[in-house]
Amino acid sequence: MIEDRIEVNIAGGLDVALPRMVNVRQKFEGAHLGDIAATVAREFQRPEVRTQVKPGQAIAVGCGSRGIANIATIARCVIRELQALGARPFIFPAMGSHGAATAEGQRKVLEGYGITEANMGVPVKATMDTVIVGNLDDGTPVHMDRFAAEADGIVVINRVKPHTAFRGATESGVTKMLSIGIGKITGAATYHQHGMDTFPTLLPKVRDVNLARRNVLLGVGIVENAHDQTALIEVMPASQIATREPVLQEIAKRQMPQLYFDEIDVLIIDEMGKNISGAGFDPNITGRNRRAVKWNFGPKVKKIVVLGLTNETNGNATGIGGADIITMRLFKEIDIPSTYANIITSMNLDGGAIPIVMNTEREAIQLAVKTVVRVKPENCRIVRIRNTLDIAQIQVSEPLLAEVRSRPEHFQIASPAAAFAFDAEGRLAPLPSAHEPSTLAAAAR
Repeated sequence: MIEDRIEVNIAGGLDVALPRMVNVRQKFEGAHLGDIAATVAREFQRPEVRTQVKPGQAIAVGCGSRGIANIATIARCVIRELQALGARPFIFPAMGSHGAATAEGQRKVLEGYGITEANMGVPVKATMDTVIVGNLDDGTPVHMDRFAAEADGIVVINRVKPHTAFRGATESGVTKMLSIGIGKITGAATYHQHGMDTFPTLLPKVRDVNLARRNVLLGVGIVENAHDQTALIEVMPASQIATREPVLQEIAKRQMPQLYFDEIDVLIIDEMGKNISGAGFDPNITGRNRRAVKWNFGPKVKKIVVLGLTNETNGNATGIGGADIITMRLFKEIDIPSTYANIITSMNLDGGAIPIVMNTEREAIQLAVKTVVRVKPENCRIVRIRNTLDIAQIQVSEPLLAEVRSRPEHFQIASPAAAFAFDAEGRLAPLPSAHEPSTLAAAAR
């Protein structure tokens, strides 16, 4: 059993000299929408969109568990447009096993994003019950959230982006919500039994059964830029989802941020969570995926240190197994039932493996640096990020500065070098945002 503090015999101890760190801004394209409400209203003015909605219809509007920029505003605007067309919308959680796979847990996930009955002005109906609406050709039952299945029409809202474990014409977005999300834990577990490597073809088949057997009206696809800002919103009639979502997917891939390094010795991630990525921290950014997934995206990273969980993840640490070292603080924050419900549903159990636990952030970083083979601590190539959604403002160690200076098209140095700033409890000073001056203290080691 892990107590509040771990005492372990480490040869030579952890008194290693960490290299100094520098604040660096990565340069990404920043085009984004200025008026969300006007954009949504304009989309609903399209004849092929507005004719899908009939006065008096009870319409189930599905929202998921991902942290999406402006999601409460977007959902509220969609609700308003549906009401303007005479419909009677309500919200339902379109998520498989998230929120500890309970109706109340999923309701709380939405509340964390500001999607509440008070804010939306409509009911939020949460259940884990499903209705089997049809079958795939091999007999696999297709499940749908009971409230959605009983509604007169269905609209789903989701961000379109590259998935964390497979590649296909559609990955994470509307199609996934119309299969995994709308199927709740029973549907999600059923489809994951086929193996995630089949998802590029399996999920569109599930989606199409749902489209054929129930009155799915619209899919609202959202694309974000590299700064985690809303760059595009498109409302797709059900008949256009199969052709339009792959287009949005390609746009999302072009907009996706990245760490502009080929090799990193130690990657420090301040926070992870389900609101950041389905994998806790995005393999598209870190370059590291689960053991069973072949992955050729992102930098080669030797050691990953994760310091904490986001508040919004509510203890769900799915994906923690992708780290090498975590802190005692993070370990104590893990909600095991919530994490296990999500992990077991995915069938990828290594995502729930517990990494090495160190008492403090200082010790976690020191251990990572100490265990990079054939690299002296003072020469360690370290990158620190807030999370994998927010990588415009990063910190890099001095051994990376030559590379940073040689690529002014990608980087801008934002501060002089300074030592890691740990407090008396071994916690790091917060990473500055892209709009703040450096807060790195010149604390001597």
